Amino acid sequence: MIWMRIWLARSDMPQDMRGGFPTHWIKTGQGPRQALLIHCSLGHAGGWSGMMAGLDDLLSAVAYDLPGHGRSGDWDKRGDLQQVSMAIAVDLLQDQARGQPVDIIGHSFGGTVALRLAVERPDLVRSMVLIEPVFFAAGLADRPDLKAPYDLHMGAYADALKAGDSEAAAKAFTGVWGDGRAWDSLPAGQKQAMIKRIHLIAEGAPSIYHDNAGLLASGGLERIDAPVLLIEGGTSPAYIDAINTALARRISKAERLVVPGAGHMVPITHPQPVGQAVRAFLARIPAQQAA
Repeated sequence: MIWMRIWLARSDMPQDMRGGFPTHWIKTGQGPRQALLIHCSLGHAGGWSGMMAGLDDLLSAVAYDLPGHGRSGDWDKRGDLQQVSMAIAVDLLQDQARGQPVDIIGHSFGGTVALRLAVERPDLVRSMVLIEPVFFAAGLADRPDLKAPYDLHMGAYADALKAGDSEAAAKAFTGVWGDGRAWDSLPAGQKQAMIKRIHLIAEGAPSIYHDNAGLLASGGLERIDAPVLLIEGGTSPAYIDAINTALARRISKAERLVVPGAGHMVPITHPQPVGQAVRAFLARIPAQQAA
């Protein structure tokens, strides 16, 4: 759920109020299809640069920094983090895409924001690419046997967070959900940024673990009619397979793709195969669904 590279913007980088929150966002790509990109927790909008390098001719995308991330405003606990993140997305789509449906690409927590957008505002969603969406509520609903091993797997992170040790929490968290590099090998600036923001992981818990938006209970996932591509890394924790299996079972037009040798940070570590998969997926969507 973390972004691990330096990115130089190739377009304007405004910050203004979106969804009632001070939001930083960028435009990237020169293609004919409008898209919205929603990054992972502890990341920022620039994390899409590798993938977008191969999609520049296909997509004209808006990518924004989630609350508390990148250059957006600090998270002020004004409500549910996922709900505020979605409100920002709706505002951007109504402005940049003039309320027309677009292709949504979300990674990790950003994938759960995209799911909620598809359920609550289907008029804005033409298609979705969900990369390692961390909607644990869906995966554990179908695979309750994974709850105990998951709690054990995340025990060091949970204990450190409870003890108020942000550095230990960030180290433990990235050990499970990072890009495979050891904590001590990361540049000091990246470590400090993750330590500063590690509290935001818990802020997203009500929506991704407890489904406080009611996506499961309401049958909202079954109502999603947009084509959906579910991408996961071949070496990702088993919980991601369980989540994508659960989503594919509920979403009628869902298909799956596994990137061999990749982990949770697949759009960062393997941007070319992810970009190729996105291109192939969008090519199969009927022309009348394109803006």
